[in-house]
Amino acid sequence: MTFNTIKQSIYGLYLTNFFGLKLKKMVNLLKKKDIRIEYSQKQLEALNITVEVINKEKIPEDGQYLVICNHRGIIDPPVLELALKESNIFGVWVSKKELYNSPFFGLFVRNAGSILLDREKSQMSGFFADTKKAVKEGSSIFIFPEGTRNKSEESLIEFKEGFRIIALKNKLPILPVYIRTHTDEALKNALDKKDLSQTLKVEFGDLITYKERGDIQAIYRKMFEI
Repeated sequence: MTFNTIKQSIYGLYLTNFFGLKLKKMVNLLKKKDIRIEYSQKQLEALNITVEVINKEKIPEDGQYLVICNHRGIIDPPVLELALKESNIFGVWVSKKELYNSPFFGLFVRNAGSILLDREKSQMSGFFADTKKAVKEGSSIFIFPEGTRNKSEESLIEFKEGFRIIALKNKLPILPVYIRTHTDEALKNALDKKDLSQTLKVEFGDLITYKERGDIQAIYRKMFEI
């Protein structure tokens, strides 16, 4: 482990807990969004990483959506936050139990706006009730439909079916996002070479109706030419 890796880990832990506490009593969604963006900017600036948005004109100014995105690295959430910073879209993140209870990310994840997904539970009624409540309160839903980080050599792994149910139950248009840069590799490069500057490319696609009967993953692949 390099000195830069240790330094970045300590700084990342500080930022995550500092902003996690800052978010604790924040109720206004747009103010909460501003704090999440500030956190994301500081986290990525420390790594000399910037975000370039492709098809920015396809980002709605406001409204509620099911935002779906590929997932290859732990920095994907702040990358997506910065890609959406000029819109008024605020979303709660669907978070796995491990992340929700993490000593590193837990405080921030719980307070920033998230819905716990516990796959060990046989009944998902509580999860879908939580998504409905979040939408009723004005939030979008942000989800990685692959269900976990893609650690394979493939650009994309199979989508889980649950995300479609969220869209259908809440009548949410689907906003597809594709992070073209391999974010896990970008993070490793940033930790190994502290003076390296990197730009991560994030591409937005056309909205997909929640009524779509076709294979969403096939549509996603075609849209982004994966």
